[in-house]
Amino acid sequence: MRRIIDKLYKENYLDKNELLDLINNITDKDKAYLISRAHETTMKVYDNKIYLRGLIEFTNYCKNNCVYCGIRAANKKADRYRLSLEEILDVCTQGDRLEYKTFVLQGGEDDFYTDDKIVEIIKEIKRKFPEHAVTLSIGEKSYNSYKKYYDAGADRYLLRHETASKELYNKLHPKMSFENRIECLWNLKKIGYQVGAGFMIGVPGQTNEDYVKDLHFLKELEPHMVGIGPFISHKDTPLANEQNGTVEKTIVLLALIRLFLPDVLLPATTALGTIDPLGREKGLKAGANVVMPNLSPMKVREKYSLYDGKICTGDEAAECRKCIEGRINRAGFSLEMSRGDNIKWRRK
Repeated sequence: MRRIIDKLYKENYLDKNELLDLINNITDKDKAYLISRAHETTMKVYDNKIYLRGLIEFTNYCKNNCVYCGIRAANKKADRYRLSLEEILDVCTQGDRLEYKTFVLQGGEDDFYTDDKIVEIIKEIKRKFPEHAVTLSIGEKSYNSYKKYYDAGADRYLLRHETASKELYNKLHPKMSFENRIECLWNLKKIGYQVGAGFMIGVPGQTNEDYVKDLHFLKELEPHMVGIGPFISHKDTPLANEQNGTVEKTIVLLALIRLFLPDVLLPATTALGTIDPLGREKGLKAGANVVMPNLSPMKVREKYSLYDGKICTGDEAAECRKCIEGRINRAGFSLEMSRGDNIKWRRK
């Protein structure tokens, strides 16, 4: 296994058979070696800097029915909310005061926010904070919609592909199109965004062969960001009683992504911190270099419930910047409060 890991470290690529062999047969010693190689790669490209993004969950309405998601349209128990433009700008003002230089606007696929509304939000944020990056994470849109947002000033777009297996995708996303999901990602790249893709770990029915497909798809797409995290069930979804994904598997895949895509911006996600108190620190040591604390108003944080047990207070709160900084420092890294663009990206 060490030979295969060294090959990946040097060439940033393994064929499907080599990769599957590695994932199927990796031992604890191999994992430690893989993680050390991923950490070396991160240090070479980004040094020991960890970039912070301020997350604003501005709507929990969604028209889709993804079977794992707590804000799916069919969940009648969800306590729905939408933030107004004024509320979003107030949050950005607080975030700026806390020195955040990136605002991530995340929400369900909510048709209330028309293209005109999204464009207005982007322009107002950019008018007040012209040096800040604006990231959108609002799902599948047309090429023309994505172009409008980019022209209004949006810099980045996060759209997890969820899985590169069409069969698994269709099971998880009723009445959605795998082909459209993939086309959206290529459209975002074509327009000029810093693009984020990603997938969950440990979804019911997921196999190691599926992870191989995911990693090869990411290598082909070459996104600027990749977000992965363990599947965590939600009590009001069809997957309520399914077993969660694991930190261990997530850490291995974080390390593999870092070695496949050395320049990628790779978050240690909230989900990692939810299933393990030191999950995010473990993620950072395995190649992750982004943390996204929550800037959303306190009154709505618990309502944006994608999965059970989601962290809503304490170190997850963006206000607790000194706590976050302390944890990052103790893990051996330094906090970087710049925009933190991908080193290969330049706005068109």
